Amino acid sequence: MTSEIRLQSVPSKHGLKPDCLSFGEVLAQSVAVIAPTTIPASNLGLIVAIAGTGTWLSFVIGMIGLVFVSLNINQFASRSASPGSLYSYIAKGLGATAGVVCGWSLVLAYLFTGMSVLCGFANFSTAVLGHLGVHPSSITMLAIGAGIAWYAAYKDIQLSAIAMLWMEGVSIALIAILGGIIWAHHNFAIDLTQLTLKGATPGGMAMGLVLVVFGFSGFESATTLGDEAKKPLKNIPKAVIGSAVLAGLFFVVMTYIEVLGFSNTGVSITTSEEPLGFLSRQVGLGWLGDLIALSALLSFFTCVLGSINPAARVFFTMARHGLFPSSLGEAHRANKTPHIAVTVCSLLMFLVPAGLAMCHIKLFESMGYLGAICTYGFLTVYILISIAAPVYLHKIGKLKIRHLIFSALAIAFMMIPVLGSVGVPGSTLFPPPEAPYNLFPYLFLAYLIIACGFFVIQRMRSPQILRKMQRDLNDRFAPQAIPVSRQDDL
Repeated sequence: MTSEIRLQSVPSKHGLKPDCLSFGEVLAQSVAVIAPTTIPASNLGLIVAIAGTGTWLSFVIGMIGLVFVSLNINQFASRSASPGSLYSYIAKGLGATAGVVCGWSLVLAYLFTGMSVLCGFANFSTAVLGHLGVHPSSITMLAIGAGIAWYAAYKDIQLSAIAMLWMEGVSIALIAILGGIIWAHHNFAIDLTQLTLKGATPGGMAMGLVLVVFGFSGFESATTLGDEAKKPLKNIPKAVIGSAVLAGLFFVVMTYIEVLGFSNTGVSITTSEEPLGFLSRQVGLGWLGDLIALSALLSFFTCVLGSINPAARVFFTMARHGLFPSSLGEAHRANKTPHIAVTVCSLLMFLVPAGLAMCHIKLFESMGYLGAICTYGFLTVYILISIAAPVYLHKIGKLKIRHLIFSALAIAFMMIPVLGSVGVPGSTLFPPPEAPYNLFPYLFLAYLIIACGFFVIQRMRSPQILRKMQRDLNDRFAPQAIPVSRQDDL
């Protein structure tokens, strides 16, 4: 008997390209949605404006919390391979209604992540082309970014993965080199202002965690490649936890260096849309900053592409359960991709930012707004999966004390940004955020209420939806799908 057994009916049942992605390509999916390059190259100022000198600690807290979340995710990912991702996991652990809440949350999270970074792509590309004397409109750059990403996702998942792997890898390497040079330029100084959290507040760091979670968001997206990954029950769990740790360390180090680099320059990092470009000129390496700007542009693109892939696969799985129109659950016969779902996701990712641009909202502001909203989708999913894991393990007789501890710690860490995003009226430690950020949690809650109401109507009209979901989940979590070599460890 082999060490890992896959359900033979899955490829023909779903029509996606089976067993084509290596571990590196699976890891690239998670890393691409995280898009580590975009935080130090463009978005860091948004977080520093909220968390202040405690930004680096917000990243540390976020990394630790998401490592605990990943341990809960991997209780499912090591037992089942599905393009439904956390939607399928939570439905198996907590039932259909919780699964649907997760599915709608994931759809919003991935779509709004793609929208946010598409704004970043358009904003950054406009700035880069402006240096060359070319001044395209925002709508044009949004259309170009969404169109190219659509084609790559529509054509071939392996092509998408390889492109994301190389573009993000080169970008991270260049930023790491520049970071080392900047720190050396400051004689490897120890910044006591940051290390002592001077001027930082618990409320600011908690609110900063909302955007920090956005920075990490998508680390779990490798779980949507269950049909397409090689050795999915081994490689997907490694990609989930590995991407969270690697991205977290990168964020913490670069945050410390960039905040240090801006000290005594007379310029605030909170107002800089190209912080690394500014710092590269400060150390006399403007050409390296320009190169990083180009690589950051590619990183924004890989994140758009990386967001389309999992969003489409969640749509794809939910459609096959009868929750969305059946056409979204079709796979392209030749390309073996969820082509209709990919097209719908790409179109939505373009239309919303384009609408905001037409309302004269700056791309940089739209990037922050959309990024904050998508975070609530991820927080909901991360909390639900951390509840579902011990419940599921109890059902199959595998629950141990450490699993309860991992669950409790994950939930506790994720509640910090939830508290920061809502605030405590009248509190100076956790004050409510300023407008429009104070409205976003309630808009997301209204979205979930509407989604749940829609599901209730669907159940009343088509009771077979639950039977279809249950049948597919039972197939996915059948005992023979568990890696034999790991049964005793789980």
